[in-house]
Amino acid sequence: MGASEADSEATSDEKPQHRVYLDAFGIDRTEVTNAMFAKCVAAGACHERRYSPYLWGVASRTHPDYYASPVYASYPVIMLDGDEAAAYCRWAGRRLPSEAEWEKAARGTDTRAYPWGAAEPDCSRANFFGCAKDTVEADALPDGASPYGALNMAGNVWEWTADWYAADYYAHSPERNPTGPASGQEHTLRGGGLTTLKNHLRVTSRVGGVYHWADGEAGFRCALSAAAP
Repeated sequence: MGASEADSEATSDEKPQHRVYLDAFGIDRTEVTNAMFAKCVAAGACHERRYSPYLWGVASRTHPDYYASPVYASYPVIMLDGDEAAAYCRWAGRRLPSEAEWEKAARGTDTRAYPWGAAEPDCSRANFFGCAKDTVEADALPDGASPYGALNMAGNVWEWTADWYAADYYAHSPERNPTGPASGQEHTLRGGGLTTLKNHLRVTSRVGGVYHWADGEAGFRCALSAAAP
């Protein structure tokens, strides 16, 4: 997990590289979509997504009917904070992934730079700066799949994890099933978004975000412990 000392693109919070053991787990193949989230809303467990012309970005960047139109049912749900993401995962019988689980699902067991391997990012593999002007379907861009078949783990939307963020966490992370610091002021997001430069598409890149912060590029996927039904 993490970046090597020789990686000139890595920031200090991606180091030191360290070995991690994880118990078996599952993770969503795609980011949670508008259609998936709508089922949680209908069940009364999630808050309805609404567009407001008075609030910047309370829909996608170019689609004010992003939540209401069936055209965008398979696109990732956005403009929700970490608490809302965690609530959806609980309702679905799952949970947000730990940061270590997210990175394992994105990179496999080798030292690849991107989910698909070492090749430089392009618009056939990831939706990032200079590609689409908005989100794309959660199951789009199969050429960018991770070793386990997970899609859009680089670009499209940033993804919430369950871990608190700390820049120095890797220096004292436990070897088995790390779950981040016990407390903090921000949670970790992974994967980059549609306006991200290629550096943040790397599988080791990590940023902190306030858990009550919602953005037009913040989404999520859920995970499941192997022992769960």
